[in-house]
Amino acid sequence: MCGILGVVSNAPVNQLIYDGLLLLQHRGQDAAGIATQLDRKFFMHKAKGMVRDVFRTRNMRGLPGNVGLGQVRYPTAGNAFSDEEAQPFYVNAPFGIVMVHNGNLTNAAKLKTELFSNDHRHINTESDSEVLLNVLAHELEKTTRGLPLKPEDVFEAVRGVYKRIKGSYAVVALIAGHGLLAFRDPFGIRPLCLGRSEHTVVVASESVALEGTGHRYERDIQPGEAVFVDLQGQVHSAVCAVGAQLKPCIFEFVYLARPDSVLDGISVYQARLNLGETLAQRVISTVPPNEIDVVIPIPESSRPSATQLAHLLGIPYREAFVKNRYVGRTFIMPGQGVRKKSVRQKLNVIASEFKGRNVLLVDDSIVRGTTSREIVQMAREAGARKVYLASAAPPVRFPNVYGIDMPTSTELVAHNRSIEEIRQVIGCDALIYQEVEGMKRAIGQLNPALAGFDASCFDGIYVTGDITPESIAQMNADRVDSSEEAEADASRLALPNPQTA
Repeated sequence: MCGILGVVSNAPVNQLIYDGLLLLQHRGQDAAGIATQLDRKFFMHKAKGMVRDVFRTRNMRGLPGNVGLGQVRYPTAGNAFSDEEAQPFYVNAPFGIVMVHNGNLTNAAKLKTELFSNDHRHINTESDSEVLLNVLAHELEKTTRGLPLKPEDVFEAVRGVYKRIKGSYAVVALIAGHGLLAFRDPFGIRPLCLGRSEHTVVVASESVALEGTGHRYERDIQPGEAVFVDLQGQVHSAVCAVGAQLKPCIFEFVYLARPDSVLDGISVYQARLNLGETLAQRVISTVPPNEIDVVIPIPESSRPSATQLAHLLGIPYREAFVKNRYVGRTFIMPGQGVRKKSVRQKLNVIASEFKGRNVLLVDDSIVRGTTSREIVQMAREAGARKVYLASAAPPVRFPNVYGIDMPTSTELVAHNRSIEEIRQVIGCDALIYQEVEGMKRAIGQLNPALAGFDASCFDGIYVTGDITPESIAQMNADRVDSSEEAEADASRLALPNPQTA
């Protein structure tokens, strides 16, 4: 998961991109980068760290031009600790291209071999984004053959890209002297939208980055669609993928996106309210409401669901965890040790809300169980008589291969465990999960035009159709920091048959 942004304007864009990346900071806290273009020359600055730390006044002054792009990075492929893998990436032929990418290619290893053997292109990092950039550059080179670049040439190149790459991807690229290109994978797994003001066109991962910088959200870029914005701000578009259908990642609505964003016609906030409604029904069937004294959300993504659940059950809602906003999102911190240490740095309890009460804690999801176990213990230490835990999402039982850091089954607390076994691991008195079909209905009813969702981490059905236990093991082996876990996955992972699931 990353946040990406691209701008074409008639005024300098460096401050606009910076402001947009701040609004997307929740999508990645590992690294940040901005590239701009002036007179066919690219200017770039990128480094590890948060946006406010990476860019100082001197860096901003070194980013001139009316066209640019940026990214906040959360690594799911390659080396999470390498400065070289911060984006944007750059190649100098044809024309010169800089690119940012949100998602994860599932056939990156195969493409890397093809690029070296057949296309005579060199990959200098472990990043699948650099692989994607070189595939795009090669297809552009084939299409243009040195001729002046036209939008039709760009779209023909993107068609070639779609034929070669698999996985999830939302992409923004600058082509030196020509304009900005954005495209989205044929299933629309990762989000990308388009907005405008009077003299500016913006594409971004979430609508909040448009509205928060003074632009009007216009529409989502469709699955399999490419949009080319020339340097005069004219927008050209074409559907370039065959058989495209909209099946976005459902985890965006559960956790990843900001609640004030609209993704693919669905309000993220309303989606979470709906999840609270269906979760309330699950709670009633597990724990009698009269045995619950108070509903407490685990900040922050669970708040809408917890509010709606408490309202429907007629139980008091209380904010009893105080969040330190200067600690990053625990879920996207690399390494179990760092995650566990950060929980108590990130959250503190208001003891009076727990003492002597039966409390129902509501979380957006439970992935590794590390945070949940620690929070349940904090509630007990604060004096809670009983601690119930409800998850607005179903059990996360399968690895995610499309750009969310759920890479190996060994890290998932729900993998190969019953609900009772998970409850014992976490240490709560009762554990209530959302049902998979209930989750899909709750969110899907907000946009009937959707063909479905990628909910692979919950149901094991991978929408791209190319994922096997062996391919997951290979992708994990390619990750610099997870080779030991990958070996265990090949033998332990069992995927359901899409025809029978």
